[in-house]
Amino acid sequence: MGITVEHLYKRFGAFTALDDITLEIRQGELLALLGPSGSGKTTLLRVIAGLEHADGGRVLFEGGDATALPVQQRGVGFVFQHYALFKHMRVDQNIAFGLKVRRGKARWPRARIDARVRELLSLVQLEGLEKRYPAQLSGGQRQRVALARALAIEPKLLLLDEPFGALDAQVRRDLRRWLRQVHQATGVTTVFVTHDQEEALELADRVAILNKGRIEQLGTPAQVYDQPASPFVYGFVGQANRLAGTKVGTQLQVHGQWLPLPAGVSLSDGPVELFVRPQDLRLVEADQPGWMATVVDVPRSGPHVRLHAQLADGTPLELELPAATQVPPVGSQVHVQASRFGVFQTG
Repeated sequence: MGITVEHLYKRFGAFTALDDITLEIRQGELLALLGPSGSGKTTLLRVIAGLEHADGGRVLFEGGDATALPVQQRGVGFVFQHYALFKHMRVDQNIAFGLKVRRGKARWPRARIDARVRELLSLVQLEGLEKRYPAQLSGGQRQRVALARALAIEPKLLLLDEPFGALDAQVRRDLRRWLRQVHQATGVTTVFVTHDQEEALELADRVAILNKGRIEQLGTPAQVYDQPASPFVYGFVGQANRLAGTKVGTQLQVHGQWLPLPAGVSLSDGPVELFVRPQDLRLVEADQPGWMATVVDVPRSGPHVRLHAQLADGTPLELELPAATQVPPVGSQVHVQASRFGVFQTG
């Protein structure tokens, strides 16, 4: 099911949670809503679900206005961060709950419900655990039950609010891969909220970056990481060094070095800020163009070395180097060059 969000506004007292949000969610895609706390991502998810009502704007399901539809009529499956399982029910009873409470023609025969539960137990890899209670499961297993329960009603749209937020790092990584497999198997249009950029970039087909109730950028994981549309996105998605500079004609003057203005970038002459990711800085020989910096720390980070340095005026620089790199000692002088960068107007 394709979803269209048109000019949504939502306020809580003096706080604006959603500020003119417009968004197209494609049928069958896995879309991440990524942003810091208070950016509006959970509010947007709840408005789509019908759990919150917007102060303005519309939500369309397959072109039909669903803005006033109650949550029960939207055909939406919802998964919360803290599972919200029924503690007194077994795994199979939790999964079947949404089907058993149906009334009238919508109610399925017992045999069909049982078959659906078995199908979902297989899908979420919990066969043999159907008679256990939530307290007898691990956190990852409980989250799988919660997803199976949401999928049981055959939703047109699946919404997940920080689904892995209560789990430790290794379980999160395992469940991310598993959720991607489940999505590929079901094809259900899925929207999930996260503040974890790694989670969003690994899982999603597209990512919507929210900030202060607005969408800063919408694109594929590669687009939002490699082509950030604003200083906020550059700083929020991945890491970035920030260097003050000045645009003069077709060049940038940054800490004593002249750099070409990137192709396709249009800026007025005046103050600018350069954004350079740690992996886009490299050590070069002193006779090549670059910045002179002093090494202040060289911590190891998995398969990489994080080299921390400072320019003459104290501006920090962080480089990500392969572990095999011959690392210069702390206190030494190095020559640093940017292989790629973004630049934005300031002032």
